[in-house]
Amino acid sequence: MRHPNRDRARKLRREQTDAESKLWYLLRARRLAGYKFKRQFPIGPFIADFACLELKLIIEADGGQHADQITYDEKRTEWLEANDWRVVRFWNHDILTNIEGVSETILAAVRYLEKNPSPSKPDS
Repeated sequence: MRHPNRDRARKLRREQTDAESKLWYLLRARRLAGYKFKRQFPIGPFIADFACLELKLIIEADGGQHADQITYDEKRTEWLEANDWRVVRFWNHDILTNIEGVSETILAAVRYLEKNPSPSKPDS
């Protein structure tokens, strides 16, 4: 069955922001610790900016509009975490000006999840 957000996810992939583009360069092609990330990936009623299915890790790039939707983002994160996803958020400004720090933070989350997998993560 086709996911209801599939077309919207495709549109978001075509219209990615500069920060998303920079972050995607870091995450694509298994460049970060050998893990595969997908971009603009539908999960439940939401679309994650970047998702590593193996680790159940979501990376979000937040622009200025997120300052006005804090309650929505909190409920979204709450739902995702209740479904065993780990969510890490970065402001676009940080991605554009400190990609090394962003990379280190994501790598720390990856290393943590390698040692502490999600309870529903399938055994490899």
